Amino acid sequence: MHLAEVLLSVLLIAVFIVSLIANVLVLVCFLYSAEIRRQVSGVFLVNLSICNLLLTILNMPSTFLAMLDHQQPFGDYLCKAVGFLETFLTSNSMLSMAALSIDKWIAVVFPLSYSSKMRYKDAVVMMGYTWLHSLTFPLVSLFLSWLDYSSMYASCTLHIQEAPETKRFVAFTIVFHAATFMLSLVILCFTYLKVLKVARFHCKRIDIITMQTLMLLVDIHPSVKQKCLSEQKRRRQRATKKISIFIGSFVVCFAPYVVTRLIELLPYVKINNYWGIASKCLAYSKAASDPFVYSLLRQQYRKVLLNIVNRILKRELYPSSGYNSSLDTENDYCLHRAG
Repeated sequence: MHLAEVLLSVLLIAVFIVSLIANVLVLVCFLYSAEIRRQVSGVFLVNLSICNLLLTILNMPSTFLAMLDHQQPFGDYLCKAVGFLETFLTSNSMLSMAALSIDKWIAVVFPLSYSSKMRYKDAVVMMGYTWLHSLTFPLVSLFLSWLDYSSMYASCTLHIQEAPETKRFVAFTIVFHAATFMLSLVILCFTYLKVLKVARFHCKRIDIITMQTLMLLVDIHPSVKQKCLSEQKRRRQRATKKISIFIGSFVVCFAPYVVTRLIELLPYVKINNYWGIASKCLAYSKAASDPFVYSLLRQQYRKVLLNIVNRILKRELYPSSGYNSSLDTENDYCLHRAG
């Protein structure tokens, strides 16, 4: 194997291990904690974790085997099944992220009416649409026999062998990525930028109150005043950082693969196989990062995991601090919604 193949194989193995463990932990937290199960956002998080877990178990190993053998790892029927699942699961995970952003947007921008605007049945309806949308494209591609092994990506995916089908396949591919990647990206940008606008408004209001308080406390120690000013700066950066992670991780992981698939459609354009496989591995890495971006780094999930470890080790459990947020905090001052 060439050095590039070794590095890509190591990357894929690392992504597989992290994704498998992290997504299992998210599902364990959901099953263990009644509070998490009561949250409407839990519907989207569980759906996202299940999609990522299935993608990890069913698709990543097939790509790894294809990288080792430099050929189609399975028979034609199994290859079509793997390609069908990849198209469905990837689309479903993208739309689940869009649904999560809509949930956060409603919670932050319309906090007083959140309970009426986003109920469990509303979340189920949104997930129903996500599944229907995600199934449409792989079913069409399966019917038209557009699922095949592609050596460029070392995986069973959307691919054609016959030249007469090229025009229809090009149109299908463009519509597919526009209706999944671009639609999800537009929703993420719109909702999270609205969330950021609200966060900055509250941040500005808190900063004004803080400065007025500091002006009244003339005898305050300089170190305390400096600490308050430093906290103001961190508060302003915190929301921006989180929003950047939500949108940035989506773009960094999916955009190279989507752009490569679109450039591939151009006549006389040849994509380097190593780059094709690297973009595929980068898309897979989203399944490993999602549990941390949306769940495991939250205080509530960390406490649930700590309780599970304590029970396994038979340690004395510490009392809960009362944190029962129904949504992740976008920042410490305006995006917390008490359960």
